[in-house]
Amino acid sequence: MATPGKEPELKHVGDGDEITAAPVRHAAPAGVLRDKATEFLAAHAAGDASSFTYEEERAVLRRIDLRVLPILLGAYFFQQLDKSSLSYVSIFGISQDAKLVGKEYSWLGSILYLAQLVMQPLAAFILVKLPTGKVIAGAIFLWGTSLALMSACTDFKSLLGLRFALGSFEAMIAPSCVAVTQMWWRRGEQTMRTSYWNAMNGVTAIVGSLFTYGLGHIESDKMFKYQIIFLFCGLLTVIYSVAVLVFMPDSPMEAKYLTEREKVIAVERLRANQMGVASREWRWDHVWDTFLDLKTWCWFIAIIAISIASGGISSFGSLIVKDFGYTNFEAILFNIPFGVIQVLIIIGSGYLATRFQRKGLVIAGVSVLPSVGTIIMLTVPRVPGNKGVLLFGYYLVSCLAAITPLIYAWQAQNTAGDTKKKCTSAVVFIGMCTGNVIGPLLYSIEDAPLYRTGLIADLIMFVTVGVLSALIPFYLMFLNRRHAKRREELGKSSVLVDESMLGKNQMENSKAVEIEGGSVGTAAQRTLEEDNAMQDMTDLRNEDFIYVY
Repeated sequence: MATPGKEPELKHVGDGDEITAAPVRHAAPAGVLRDKATEFLAAHAAGDASSFTYEEERAVLRRIDLRVLPILLGAYFFQQLDKSSLSYVSIFGISQDAKLVGKEYSWLGSILYLAQLVMQPLAAFILVKLPTGKVIAGAIFLWGTSLALMSACTDFKSLLGLRFALGSFEAMIAPSCVAVTQMWWRRGEQTMRTSYWNAMNGVTAIVGSLFTYGLGHIESDKMFKYQIIFLFCGLLTVIYSVAVLVFMPDSPMEAKYLTEREKVIAVERLRANQMGVASREWRWDHVWDTFLDLKTWCWFIAIIAISIASGGISSFGSLIVKDFGYTNFEAILFNIPFGVIQVLIIIGSGYLATRFQRKGLVIAGVSVLPSVGTIIMLTVPRVPGNKGVLLFGYYLVSCLAAITPLIYAWQAQNTAGDTKKKCTSAVVFIGMCTGNVIGPLLYSIEDAPLYRTGLIADLIMFVTVGVLSALIPFYLMFLNRRHAKRREELGKSSVLVDESMLGKNQMENSKAVEIEGGSVGTAAQRTLEEDNAMQDMTDLRNEDFIYVY
């Protein structure tokens, strides 16, 4: 019923074929800051539209996968391509052409992550306050421009300055990808989507190696080989930024390619996450909640450990393979199987984590593979007859790529509240940047061909992340028990079904029961006022939030 003394607001519905009175919006209780999705659902009569079939939901999911996911894949691909370009040009004599000495090459690898580290707090704030799609497009354009400008650099100082600029703009992309994944997909779908865009690391190793192989054969009197590669990759990235600006929607509520009903379904299906969608409001209580949350620091330590290992291998991988006894171009081509293995292990581990819903155990298991590979590289003598064994060890080390996306997905699935989600991601990415700053500095060209210091450090990091990941689930179990006790105290059921983690068959059955009216108490049946899902609450304060292991 309309508010006395106030005419019902007229609302345009659908594609122009109908005008209906929009339902009256009820103000949120004093002191409660709602998610933007709450306002959207209230404005679009979510109570009537929330009953949708399993087939309708899958159709919407397919449309999201076909529009949003490819853009994320491309964005992460170009970020990794541009970031890794330094590794590709390392074997073409950039140290000699740019007159790099001592640890200057190592610093070119580390400075990018130092810039990302410094920019993470600003990135978190920007992602809360500004439209995500526009942020991603702008960041891609700016870092592509920075890389293209690096083609004009011929000394350490200029290269260092533009690598810092490149890292500053790239600081946006990984947190943006996590934010978009949280914003568009259910928790049970997030691990695989995170694995897909992280698998671009492997695709980059394949495509980047082929690009480098081809561009490295270009002979020029005007430009060094590294300048040609920087210019090519930078301009390609700038072109892609235009496509992102045109096609990337800012949120499910603002997706022009979805109909009004599809938008409602896209938002309504996320209520089960108990995480919110987007608030565009910065909340300092969420910031404090982030820093006082023990699991924030568990993710932080785990990501630092794996990033130290990843940073060193990423910067010195081509040089390590070359020192096995291969030529420059052979070293490039041997990075292609490295990339294939990364793609397979990232997607395979994501599937296992989704299938068995045990990320901690999957991470612990995967960490064994690079540990074995590192031991091989440390113990097998560098003689011509051992090149195959050493290369096998190097390929085992490439399995480390599966750990980072699992940590990204794990922390994202266990964090709620818009500002807290962005702040927790910022802490994680600060850890990632810190590890990647430290990693290359543990290696030095003077340590060739054994690189013992760096490899021993990597082995310690693999063991650390494996042990920690096996212990984190016990703390998450404790938090779930605490929430169950709190629900009992509030007169709710202590046992909740986590609808966001349901498999395909379970979801189909759940939707059938819901439409028949038999799913009282589920997120779909609760009113917006009764449901904590869209109230912009943090996971620690929302007793209905269920942690996943």
